[in-house]
Amino acid sequence: MGDKNYSMKEAMMFSQRVAQLSKALWKSVEKDWQQWIKPFDLNINEHHILWIAYHLNGASISDVAKFGVMHVSTAFNFSKKLEERGYLKFSKKESDKRNTYIKLTEEGEGILLALMESYEPDKNAVFSGAMPLKELYGKFPDIIEIMAIVRNIYGDDFMEIFEKSFSNIDNKFTDEDGTLKKIDPVEKEYA
Repeated sequence: MGDKNYSMKEAMMFSQRVAQLSKALWKSVEKDWQQWIKPFDLNINEHHILWIAYHLNGASISDVAKFGVMHVSTAFNFSKKLEERGYLKFSKKESDKRNTYIKLTEEGEGILLALMESYEPDKNAVFSGAMPLKELYGKFPDIIEIMAIVRNIYGDDFMEIFEKSFSNIDNKFTDEDGTLKKIDPVEKEYA
C-alpha cells in the first residue's frame, strides 16, 4: 500500500457512498428541474445555458461547456436551438475569431427571469428535504464538503463562476411577496 493514508476498503466505500448518494440526489434534482422548466418548453441543458449566459454576460461556447459540465458539441447544439428560438445571439470577437460567443437576447432574459419568478420551493423535493435542517439549525446546509470536492475536480474557475451566479442573485434580485424579482437598476440607485 506504500505511503497511502487510506485503505482500499475505505476508498471503495467512500467512492460508492458518493456515487449512490449522487445518483439518488440527481434523480430528484432532475425531476424537480424538469417540472420547473416544462411550462417554458425548455430542457435542462437549454435552461442551464440560459443561466450561464445570463451570469457570464457574453460567454464563449467553451465557457458554457466548462461551466455547464457538458461536451462542447452539446453546448453548441443546444445554444443553436436557443438562438433559433430568439433567446440567444451568437457572435465572434474581432480579437478572437476562433471562439463563438453567446449573449442573451431581451426575449432570452425575459424567459429566464420569468422562470426565476415561477420557482415554487414547495414543489422542489431537494428543498423540502433540506427544510428539517433549516428548521433545526436556522439555515440551509452550506454543503461545503461537496463544494470542496467539486473545486478539486473542476478547479477554481468553475467555483468562481458558481459563486458569481449566486452572488448575482443575492445582489440583483429581491423577494417580493414570495416571488423572486429582478431589482430595477434605477430603483437600486435611489435605495
